[in-house]
Amino acid sequence: MNFLGRIKNWFFPQNAPLTKQERRALARLRPLLNYSIQDPKIFVQAMKHRSHLNISDEPHYQSYERLEFLGDAVLSLVAGEYLFRNNIHEDEGYLTKAKSVLVNKKTLAQRAESMGLGDIIMMSDGEDKSGGRLRPSILSDVFESIVGALYIDGGYSAAENFIVKNLLCSSDKLLREELNTNFKGDLLEFTQSRDLGVPQYIVIDAVGPEHQKEFTIEVRIKDNPYGQGRGTTKKEAEQKAASEALSKIVLELKN
Repeated sequence: MNFLGRIKNWFFPQNAPLTKQERRALARLRPLLNYSIQDPKIFVQAMKHRSHLNISDEPHYQSYERLEFLGDAVLSLVAGEYLFRNNIHEDEGYLTKAKSVLVNKKTLAQRAESMGLGDIIMMSDGEDKSGGRLRPSILSDVFESIVGALYIDGGYSAAENFIVKNLLCSSDKLLREELNTNFKGDLLEFTQSRDLGVPQYIVIDAVGPEHQKEFTIEVRIKDNPYGQGRGTTKKEAEQKAASEALSKIVLELKN
């Protein structure tokens, strides 16, 4: 038995029958994959939020978080290889920035939402009513957990096909928009041209578990607060803070 086969036997229930809810979720997932599922229970786990397990009494299942961990690693490899092969004239700096744009939580959440993945997550009524199906952190996690399930069930090619189809093949516009907009650079250029010094970016809040932190960052110019930004990475939050600061500065100049 190969390595992936041993993983299936170790971590996924072999005898537990599928419930009506699980069969319904799988029926909605299958058309999104363009892939023939071999072991449905792997994908069932990929769709189970921890809030569902807290009320369902299913000791043979874990939440999607283990698969999310694996999917994150596979996604990074596939995206890196795709960018390497399709941007032969770009240097390491560009490739690193491009990959960070494509695999960040914001991008994955947008893709997951557009695919309708939020509708098939199994979660508690409380989590559902609090907006869990639209929460970016959950949507991005489920995208990654499905990648992990595809990798275990069908190997690298199955995961790669899903990632290319649903993320990478439509990435050109996103990369142009994200990589050509540098609000931090624009703000620095403005402040230095007016002898205002270098903007300072201060982390004023960081919430969530280590692998899902959301940062709030404030940008200050000569110790005066000019903008705040929130993001799943410090860089994203800094860019948003710089963008808000520039908007405030433009408004002040008009007045």
